[in-house]
Amino acid sequence: MKRFMTICLGAALTLMTSMSFTSCIDEVEPTDGASDGQVTGSESAVASLVSGLNSYATNIWNTTQFPASFGYPALMIIRDIQSGELAYGDNANGCLFLNWLGDTYVSREYMVNQFLWYYQTQYASAATNAIEKIDTLASDANKGYYAAALAYRAMLYIDMAREYEWLPNDITQGVSPEGNDITGLTVPIVKEGMTEEQWQNNPRANKADMAAFILGDLQKAASMIGYLDDASKTMPHLDCIYGLMARCYMWLEDYPNAEKYARLAIDNSTSAPVTQAQALNTTSGFNDLSQWMWGTQYYTGYVNNLYCWTANMCNEIRYGYTGTQLGCYVQIDANMYNRISDGDWRKLLWKAPEGTSLEGKNQFISAEVGAQLPGYASLKFRPGGGSINDYTVGNVVGVPFMRIEEMYFIEAEAAAHSDQARGKELLESFMKRHRNPNYTCRAADVIDEIVFQKAVELWGEGQYFYDVKRLNKTVTKDYTGTNHTAPYLWNTTTRPSWMNWQISRLEEMNNSGVTGYNNPTLADKPYAK
Repeated sequence: MKRFMTICLGAALTLMTSMSFTSCIDEVEPTDGASDGQVTGSESAVASLVSGLNSYATNIWNTTQFPASFGYPALMIIRDIQSGELAYGDNANGCLFLNWLGDTYVSREYMVNQFLWYYQTQYASAATNAIEKIDTLASDANKGYYAAALAYRAMLYIDMAREYEWLPNDITQGVSPEGNDITGLTVPIVKEGMTEEQWQNNPRANKADMAAFILGDLQKAASMIGYLDDASKTMPHLDCIYGLMARCYMWLEDYPNAEKYARLAIDNSTSAPVTQAQALNTTSGFNDLSQWMWGTQYYTGYVNNLYCWTANMCNEIRYGYTGTQLGCYVQIDANMYNRISDGDWRKLLWKAPEGTSLEGKNQFISAEVGAQLPGYASLKFRPGGGSINDYTVGNVVGVPFMRIEEMYFIEAEAAAHSDQARGKELLESFMKRHRNPNYTCRAADVIDEIVFQKAVELWGEGQYFYDVKRLNKTVTKDYTGTNHTAPYLWNTTTRPSWMNWQISRLEEMNNSGVTGYNNPTLADKPYAK
């Protein structure tokens, strides 16, 4: 396992000391953001500043030291690996994410940990910079961009709060390595107007305070987002703000409010569930931002050939890590695939294994490339324009932050927590209309079935992680017929301990409020195989 990409704390100190969450607020800017002077006198500069927050999503954090650090899309992949729904079969040698596949060198001393912490906190600080710089009294247009910046910050804090909150599991206890109680703690809140002294002594917020901060941002955003005249899907709109509220209330297990805001997101959205024709299109399948509520976009002339979404999530290319050149194919978990009904067209988003009823029914960009792919290989995310050879075209794709389908499943699950019959009715209504006309929910556990169908729907989009962690679901990789990579065949008896992410050691060194209150390091005790 020494071949894994790792850099210990000592080697990274000179690179990272200035990048603490407590001090990055004045240092981190979106790639194409504007300076203070520009923002003061120009609405176009405000627009540039906030649009830069979308560009930040695809920023490469540190490919010299850690090639897997290609921004928010990399985080989505990491979360799906940790949830067990994403597999690599018997050839993971070209996988950039071996640390998370093997649950190795991911603790607070290592570079992989620093990416998780510093990329997200710097991104949140970029949003805070924008919030600080925008004068909402200068124009109505500024109010709209201010609301969008609030939504970006809320999205990131919702993610981080759920990733770093310690929850009970079968390996670690709710105490820090120094022995302090860390139950109920999330991450430090960095907001506008803080002094350097406050940044340097900024403890982890408890869950209630974090929720109040996030929902406060979203309530302000909802009141001003109507002023935003940029209709592009790279910007959040009212439906997205309600969608973020729905995610937050699911985290809080406030299911009545989660249901309420999921429905508001649906009713206020211009999006519709992706159709079978759209999803299976070999040119534009799951790479067209216009079909979703919100996402980020890779642009022509600004794509890396290897460190990006397509090169790590598309199997039908002849370059990249998951393409035919290396053959490190990204796959759906075999058990998950086998549970999907053959009448559900979504099952065609993955190559049917030999001898199964759907063999030969998949649509490939190239029959030659399709023949090389193993069973269970993903066909969901197509390269831009269907280009399998030219990365300057194939890597120009959209990546989803939020799709309306998620809101339908949140609504159904939230309803089921108080009334299983109503949750079942909502699930069946969505599935019959949009995914499988013959669908009937026969599961005894309706909530489990809703969460499963949601996981199928959002496979590869980094959301199932949060449901596994919230609902204390197990992850099983060692079973007859598994397509997970040996020797990393862990079976958990609770939510995995690896879903309680550790804060970087460097944050502890620069922020006395965090020192002594980190999440526990994963124990040496292995999971069962």
